[in-house]
Amino acid sequence: MRMTPVLNRLMRYGLVGGTAAAVHIGVLLLLGQWMSLSLANPIAFLAASVAGYLGHALLTFREETGGRQFARRWLLLQYVVNLSVCALLPLLKAPTLVLVFTPTLLNALIWSRAAQFSVKSRQQQNGQPPLLHADDLGLAEGVDAAIIDLARSGQLGGASLLVNGPSAADAVKAWRDLADSPPLTLHLCLTEGHGLPNCPDLPTGFGSLLLASLLPWQRRRIAPQLRTVLQQQISRYRQLTGLHHIHLDGHQHIQLVPLVLDAVLDLAPSESITWVRTTREPLPEGLSLRLWWRSLQTGGLLKWLILQLLSGLAIPRLRRAGLATNKRFAGVLFSGSMFGTAFRRSWERAYSSITSDRASKPIVLIHPALPHAASGMDQESFEQSVAFFTSTNRQKEWDSAQQL
Repeated sequence: MRMTPVLNRLMRYGLVGGTAAAVHIGVLLLLGQWMSLSLANPIAFLAASVAGYLGHALLTFREETGGRQFARRWLLLQYVVNLSVCALLPLLKAPTLVLVFTPTLLNALIWSRAAQFSVKSRQQQNGQPPLLHADDLGLAEGVDAAIIDLARSGQLGGASLLVNGPSAADAVKAWRDLADSPPLTLHLCLTEGHGLPNCPDLPTGFGSLLLASLLPWQRRRIAPQLRTVLQQQISRYRQLTGLHHIHLDGHQHIQLVPLVLDAVLDLAPSESITWVRTTREPLPEGLSLRLWWRSLQTGGLLKWLILQLLSGLAIPRLRRAGLATNKRFAGVLFSGSMFGTAFRRSWERAYSSITSDRASKPIVLIHPALPHAASGMDQESFEQSVAFFTSTNRQKEWDSAQQL
């Protein structure tokens, strides 16, 4: 007699749960011969958690996962929750039934949620691909050549034009010569290279502008200069491209700083700004600890946290102002090293299962360049970019994009 799907699922869950319990007991008995119970038990808990993590993904919920592992964050969550509950309940003098069944129920909830998350992720990966986007067109010939090469071969969905960059005019001419050129976005640049002598008080760092956003007297002092720089770059963008309606993002994501966003929203009606990039970036799955450590070392994780918060504040304001934005984004967490596994996982995570217009599609951001691109830059005006583009990671990003 064929089992019902519910009974089949319960039997698989029980089999995996029993195996995890056996692993816990076996490891505890083994380690208990050499160390104290208080130290051996958390290690045994971890071994059991790993067994449950693998078993439930590969067996119990294989229909949802497609035979792939859950995201590692679910293992961490399950382990922390189990340790916390098992330490807390005895202190509360909970009845025996509560001690026995509470962890079981919590585990069932956690793994069920992990399975639902896997379903959603697989649906997204089977949906529409994101738009691959390159920043800093116009910064230098070696940067422009890599970006235009990707656009010519059809890999690129768009690029951002650094209008005050030394090669901006030549880059736009080469862009127009493409058989099917993707859209260009205004790359608002405030932290370097704006070069306006009548704006002496304008901070040249992301942190300085963010701090100024929190101080009312700074906002009042800087706002007019900020507006002047923004209008100059809009005018230059129109002069170079001939475009009327403007899509806008920012060098180092400066458009998301509240003070800068104030100026953008203020000018949007008169300057026909219709779209602003945001950076709501879901965390990729399947990353090794080495990649997480790289993101932590390079400041990517901290940058991701700050920009997640700023995007969360910006999106409602954009919506109220009638401006469009992308629904998702990838490229902050591994900014500066979007190549190899980091690039592939970010690309997969950015897939969308929702049919949407181009303006709201997810974006994956890269900064490609040819070797020695920094040698052709205006090193005095774009000092920060010189250091960034000296890295060989720029060529690695170019190579990864070519392999899509």
